[in-house]
Amino acid sequence: MEVADAVRAAVPFSEVVAHTSPTSPVLVVGPASVIDVLRFLRDDPAQRYTMLTDVTAVDRVALEGTFEIVYVLRSLEHARLLVVKTAVSADDPVVASATVLWRSANWAEREVWDMFGVRFEGHPDLRRILMYEEFEGHPLRKDYPVDRRQPLVEERDVINNPWPSRDGL
Repeated sequence: MEVADAVRAAVPFSEVVAHTSPTSPVLVVGPASVIDVLRFLRDDPAQRYTMLTDVTAVDRVALEGTFEIVYVLRSLEHARLLVVKTAVSADDPVVASATVLWRSANWAEREVWDMFGVRFEGHPDLRRILMYEEFEGHPLRKDYPVDRRQPLVEERDVINNPWPSRDGL
């Protein structure tokens, strides 16, 4: 696979393993090198994966003890799609934030944090995006109990008492 060979040459410590899927090539890289690999894929003229389409996660804790972080990249210039994956330990799920490369990673990484509890080191604003602040746990984890009761929070009238504005947004 050409892209895997290019990544191996540019980022020798990437531990890249290539797979094929029916829709796109898949690269699996080590978590320590994921930002370097993503930067290479974005900046290399032969690759030019300039669009980060999505960041998500897969709970593989029961099988492998890890969370798999999935980055979906698109090269508009070359009309290609590429999936880059990395695995982080479930004991301390931390990976570097891709917001240094794409601003579009901001909300996707917040969603992964909110739903799975994977922390993105260096993220500018890692806080809940789908669940309310008082919510306990991360509901897309497979070990999250479906019958768990959450703390009650005071109901809010957002028409007469809107959320405080945040300067700069």
